[in-house]
Amino acid sequence: MGKKAKVACISCSHVPHQSERAIKLFLDLLEASNEEKPFTNVIHNGDLFNSDAASVHLDDPDEHSLLDEFHAGADLLSRIRQRVNTNCKLTWMLGNHDANILQRNPKRIPKELRQLCNWNNVPVVNREFHRWEQIPYINGREGCKEIGPLIFTHGFKCGANSDDLEAIMMANACGGFAHRLVVRGHTHRPSAGIVQCKRSAGIKLPWHYANVGHTAFEKERPSYMERNSTEHWGRACLVAEADLTNWKEGRAWEAELISLD
Repeated sequence: MGKKAKVACISCSHVPHQSERAIKLFLDLLEASNEEKPFTNVIHNGDLFNSDAASVHLDDPDEHSLLDEFHAGADLLSRIRQRVNTNCKLTWMLGNHDANILQRNPKRIPKELRQLCNWNNVPVVNREFHRWEQIPYINGREGCKEIGPLIFTHGFKCGANSDDLEAIMMANACGGFAHRLVVRGHTHRPSAGIVQCKRSAGIKLPWHYANVGHTAFEKERPSYMERNSTEHWGRACLVAEADLTNWKEGRAWEAELISLD
């Protein structure tokens, strides 16, 4: 029997603005599934932090500090970890909001303070962060987590067809093998289930994609979206099972997008 993986994925929690309702539904799903068939991997697909305190925008809210975000992020990751088996592999894909904290931009955090603002160097909270594999926010294979036929990346573009285009790009960057599933977040817009990539309306490509949306902003939209529509935003998670042994020979995964709204 080949080696199998069972994976759960959420994205874009934007602590301390996480949706507690969505998080609870996800935690309950983890716990219920563990009683039958435990997860081998859990992925947070990026934008764990909102990074308000590292923003370049002077009019952003000043209701919490960066340390508050680190505590909230560590708490969320800890709650997830406690719902899965001790041998479950934990991965945090850094998103653009996470990467903004360490970005080389003096308008955000001056160079001499940047290391002090690295969550991995902050006592008390860094113990939890060190339990999670952290994938850098890089547009390419280095910024992906590959689990057999499954590819996870935070995402970079936000256009209407960005899920499709980035799935094609990442599948090619990760070897170009057919029948892979690319999972992303970033846009806050869940996909309509598991979708096959297309070159045109009538020509399908041998890859699929899914977008898990977000797990934040339960009561109000963020300030940076005041002039933009959020009507297509939604909260979801992905559960997938994959064959890690023979996946290059044909489709070797099954996946489901589950609403957390």
